[in-house]
Amino acid sequence: MDSLTVLQLLRLDGNLSDSLHLTCIAGKKGLSRKITASKISRPGLPLSGYFKDFSEQSIQVFGRGEQTYLQDLVKVGKLDSIDKVLSYNFPCCIFSGGGTPPPHFLEVAENYECPILQSQLISSDLSRLLYQILDEEFAPTVTIHGVLVEVFGMGVLLTGESGVGKSETALELLDRGHRLISDDTVKIRNINDTFLVGGGENKQLSHHMEIRGLGIINIPDLYGISSIRERKEIQFWAHLEDWDQNKNYERISEERSESILGIKIPKVIIPVKPGRNIPIIIETAARCRRLEQLGYQGAKHLDSQLMDFLETKL
Repeated sequence: MDSLTVLQLLRLDGNLSDSLHLTCIAGKKGLSRKITASKISRPGLPLSGYFKDFSEQSIQVFGRGEQTYLQDLVKVGKLDSIDKVLSYNFPCCIFSGGGTPPPHFLEVAENYECPILQSQLISSDLSRLLYQILDEEFAPTVTIHGVLVEVFGMGVLLTGESGVGKSETALELLDRGHRLISDDTVKIRNINDTFLVGGGENKQLSHHMEIRGLGIINIPDLYGISSIRERKEIQFWAHLEDWDQNKNYERISEERSESILGIKIPKVIIPVKPGRNIPIIIETAARCRRLEQLGYQGAKHLDSQLMDFLETKL
């Protein structure tokens, strides 16, 4: 996303489980101001009159220190720096800890149509969550055709040609107690070039499934609200393909990875044919991946045991 308005941030915040608890207390005419970057500033220096390198792109967060200093400025009648700060066209001000700015600050904000928001969170929690939300909103994204499920706590991306059985596999995994993040399309975000987060392209449709011969089904209605998630880190990629009898499939697994948005994730190719239990293979792959994260690799352990056995026979 290139930008979002302050009003969109308020609406987004209302739909998040980790809410910032934002309310607009002044400057509502300026809610169309755009947020163009995941930048946050603490305006202590500008309030003291130092405006060099002042960032107009940043959301201005007023913590307890800034709020106390603001009150002191009003008491001694030093209002010029307040007026100058609010004359800049930054996206908005957020007062943490349920703090309320002085009447003069609110009056000037209304004149400049600068949105003033209030949050009940303390400044440290507010800044952390705000960075998290903005980093995700401004992250590079790509949408792919597939299914994203959570298996044993791991985000597993299922891809493959249309009709190969992705949704049916996901449905069986749900019946085994796992969770659905999105069916049919998955919107993937690169978070700080560190990890990938996947979710539904459309929140109204992502927790529905189209099963051939059955139609559209609503997963929360059938399996309960605990059967779904809004988003999940992608930790494993399983690509389903029709079994090709002319293809030599691996009997001993090799490490394979593939990049999405510049980040490599482990990937396996799973051939599909009648009689193969794909959901249990996905579960086993997820268990193996979990062990690998803990430093244990089955193939290497077997190889080490075989070498030890051969050495004792020599």
